[in-house]
Amino acid sequence: MSSAANRDKYDFKSIEAKWQEHWLSQKTYSVVEESDKEKYYVLEMFPYPSGRIHMGHVRNYSIGDVIARYKRMQGYNVLHPMGWDAFGLPAENAAIKHNTHPARWTYDNIDYMRNQLRRLGLSYDWDREIATCNSKYYMWEQLLFLKMYEKGIVYRKATTVNWCNSCHTVLANEQVEEGACWRCSEPVVARKMHGWFLKITDYAEELLADLDSLTGWPEKVVTMQRNWIGKSTGLACNFKVAGLDQDIAIFTTRPDTIFGVTFLSIAPEHPILEALVAGTEREQEVKDFATRIIHEKQRHMLEVEVEKEGIFTGRYCINPFNNQQIPIFVANFVLMEYGTGAVMAVPAHDQRDFEFARKYSLDILPVVIPEGQTLVAKQMTEASTVPGILVDSGAFSSMPSEEAKKAIIDKAERLGVGSAHITFRLRDWGISRQRYWGAPIPMIYCDTCGIQPVPRDQLPVILPEDADSGQNECAPLEQRESFVATTCPSCGRAARRETDTMDTFVESSWYFARYTCPRHTEAPLDAKKAAHWLPVNQYIGGVEHAILHLLYSRFFTKVLRDLGYLDVDEPFANLLTQGMVIKDGAKMSKSKGNVVDPNDLINAYGADTVRLFSLFAAPPEKDLEWSSQGVEGASRFLNRVHRYIASRRDSLLSPGDMPAPLNDAGRLLHRKIHQTIKKVTQNIENNFHFNTAISAIMELFNFLSAAGENQDAEQIPAPVIRQAVNAIILLLSPMVPHFSAEMWIAGGNTHSIELERWPLFDEEAAREDMLTIVVQVNGKVRSRLQVPAEIEDDVLADMAVTDDAIVKFIAGKPIRKTIVVKKKLVNIVI
Repeated sequence: MSSAANRDKYDFKSIEAKWQEHWLSQKTYSVVEESDKEKYYVLEMFPYPSGRIHMGHVRNYSIGDVIARYKRMQGYNVLHPMGWDAFGLPAENAAIKHNTHPARWTYDNIDYMRNQLRRLGLSYDWDREIATCNSKYYMWEQLLFLKMYEKGIVYRKATTVNWCNSCHTVLANEQVEEGACWRCSEPVVARKMHGWFLKITDYAEELLADLDSLTGWPEKVVTMQRNWIGKSTGLACNFKVAGLDQDIAIFTTRPDTIFGVTFLSIAPEHPILEALVAGTEREQEVKDFATRIIHEKQRHMLEVEVEKEGIFTGRYCINPFNNQQIPIFVANFVLMEYGTGAVMAVPAHDQRDFEFARKYSLDILPVVIPEGQTLVAKQMTEASTVPGILVDSGAFSSMPSEEAKKAIIDKAERLGVGSAHITFRLRDWGISRQRYWGAPIPMIYCDTCGIQPVPRDQLPVILPEDADSGQNECAPLEQRESFVATTCPSCGRAARRETDTMDTFVESSWYFARYTCPRHTEAPLDAKKAAHWLPVNQYIGGVEHAILHLLYSRFFTKVLRDLGYLDVDEPFANLLTQGMVIKDGAKMSKSKGNVVDPNDLINAYGADTVRLFSLFAAPPEKDLEWSSQGVEGASRFLNRVHRYIASRRDSLLSPGDMPAPLNDAGRLLHRKIHQTIKKVTQNIENNFHFNTAISAIMELFNFLSAAGENQDAEQIPAPVIRQAVNAIILLLSPMVPHFSAEMWIAGGNTHSIELERWPLFDEEAAREDMLTIVVQVNGKVRSRLQVPAEIEDDVLADMAVTDDAIVKFIAGKPIRKTIVVKKKLVNIVI
């Protein structure tokens, strides 16, 4: 092959390998705290080391890398770290399947995936790499657990938990999806056991209030968190059980309807149920019903359309406002996890209660009558839930319902039977897991001294990597006597270690802070470095983490602040939730057989082509539809740019001085350069729409190459061509870094592109001399006008209505109005 042919061929394999080695050996993206540069912290949600990256990873990390590189070129001191969310069931299950240890499996995967990420040219500071399964990480997590225990944020209790028989572990409420385990999709069952909890409810009010400050988050995510926290205000009230010296506590947001209560519903798990039915003829029947409902509720936890069922307990309670006895039912729609586990039922004003009352022939008593209406119980076909005037409500009759709410709460307080109350849907976070591959919980059980925290100087409590004799390497900690047996730190007698491990969401709830000081050995965080870098300026990840990970991270940030480690209230100033990668109409997944391996694409086209396609195919917040033609197109574009630069290398190396003034061809290209810089900059700054930014760069290149191919056209001065080539390379560099670094040198520049600043546009240079204005009649395009760029709206309107083509379409009909969209169109309405 000739040297010219070699020069024209873009050898992505050698070029990408060269620059990856250069960046790694030179530590190009390692960063330290600098006072003379403004900081910018960009972070993608770190991956679970499953063994291979997929196209979703490629898209996510390419988005983050563009932002990181763009901000560096703007002069920011950019922190862009990477690590591994390494504990969890998938590694444990995979290790069992492949007859190996989870640690070996995990670290082998980390090595492989790290190389994959490096092949993509991602500008990570690898000196800050962390793996959450490393004891140097989780020892600080254990210390945070002990600090929270001292502050009363951590506690242990017996509770009914969500249990996955397949995974052999407890799940948090948020990890149960439609009654199934979020990991394995097996049905979840109820089980009573002790476990450790974090009091996230102590922060519920702040977590809710601070959502208003998250102006850089998608409104959808903010709404999801607001609904999950679920603040309600109303009346907390006690109903005495007739014949028993016990009360049932209820909470209602509709105290104005309390005179319309006709029965009380309790959850099948309610602790009072045992006393209600003990020794009665209905005892076994009610208990059997409750057991069945508990199991069914696990399967249908989040489903709305579950048939309402209940059973009368044989007991009554007394409404404290009218002393009426009302029956107590166990009902399948009452959840012990929300509110008090008991609901005062007002069938006339709650649709769920209405349907239940009709089914079991219970009374319906309307007590809030909407203005201008009458409500007759027997004639009602559905509950009335709108405000109105109270009737049959004692002293509160004739009072507007909103006014009555406060008055009834006041009376409850005077009677000593209730009070104003705020409740939240949010429940404390159960973090105990009964599997091996996780961070051990640093607590000790002593028969003499009770529960004791592991002393600070004995941390970390190491997860044992060697099983006891004859045991599977993934045997739970409770089966490892060498781990369990210990001594009490208080009395020195024989004691037992806690054998639960922490929910892996604990690790991911503070990793972003540890990145600011990953080698700090004195504390979980270096407060000074954390203060310098946090909050994260731009966080990037999937919307599926809107509740679990993001809520827990916000909670941990507030706890770390209160413990003195952080000085911020929120972890992530801005959030971008990228869409999925779709192929054949479905999300890419192994089960659907529609996975495209990024390695195959990189081998065939190069990393920059893969990056360019994933950025160009769709805006980041939208789903990306896979297209092999799109990948081919991205490859062709890069090769075209390469050939153009290679064929003009001599003129690019010696372009000469910029002529003044420029000829018309030079002036047009000069303007196009500045228009492109402006558009690309605005596309990135405003909404990270890299697809339209790339499109603008392609337009500039097409303009440049077309001008060069037209032999009859006026020649563009060489300095302007070089200016255009440099602009194209600089604008592309965050998207296709290897290609741009190589083309920058090939284009005659002697220093690294990493030292270049982002190009600035000149507003005057970008301004059009003439504009093409679309003219519509009743919304349909009927003509186009060439007008001066600075034309006034009224002059433009006059030109439009007198244009020959428009006069023809108006045909003498009266003009109702003329709408001018500045510098774009005129719409004449007739």
